[in-house]
Amino acid sequence: MVCNGYTKVWELAPGEMIRLDGARGTMLRVTRGTLWLTLERDPRDVVLAAGDSFTIDRGGLTLVEAQSNTTVCVLAHHVDEVRVRAGRPGVAARVAAWFASVSEAGIGRRSVPYV
Repeated sequence: MVCNGYTKVWELAPGEMIRLDGARGTMLRVTRGTLWLTLERDPRDVVLAAGDSFTIDRGGLTLVEAQSNTTVCVLAHHVDEVRVRAGRPGVAARVAAWFASVSEAGIGRRSVPYV
């Protein structure tokens, strides 16, 4: 898919995050990969795969994180964007690592009944 007519194209590495402030009305269309979004004061977590699009429907802070190598077409009039390096693994990888560490910690442990 081509991003004709869009104002920006983001090529994001896994775990790379973009902070958007005041992005209400901004449309994001994923053409490759998977994107995770969370919006300030909104209980939803939005996950977009290739072919999906989403229009940010709230003001305030929006966090966008690539879960894999991701291409995003962006249509916005004006957005304050700040890229955050991809030094940290994505949310899914962090949760999986936490579960792995918890299960490993339980190996070899025995419960001792209270006396």
